[in-house]
Amino acid sequence: MNAPFTQGDVISSDKVEGTNVYNTAGEKLGSIDDLMIDKQSGQVRYAVLEFGGFLGMGTDRYPLPWSILKYDTAKDGYVVPLDKDRLDKAPHYALDDTPTFTPEYGTEVNRYYDERNI
Repeated sequence: MNAPFTQGDVISSDKVEGTNVYNTAGEKLGSIDDLMIDKQSGQVRYAVLEFGGFLGMGTDRYPLPWSILKYDTAKDGYVVPLDKDRLDKAPHYALDDTPTFTPEYGTEVNRYYDERNI
């Protein structure tokens, strides 16, 4: 795992990638595989979570809105308000089938994680 190291209020993406993600019950869900950054604003839109599978086989990628991840220093990882069943039903894709992150796809992802529903 790459433990996040920050300089002030910023962090390098290579320090985020590989960081573990937990749910609020403390269960490890997976780790951050990638970050999706808005080309115009420069803001991170999604952290892509590797979840499922066994020993890296059959592991899918789940784009999580950056706003739902909260860094927990005690866990040295991110915490999301999701259980494994809810995450399992979320929009996801196989490593070799990366979607085009169109506005429509973003709407689908954001609608699924709408904070009123998690």
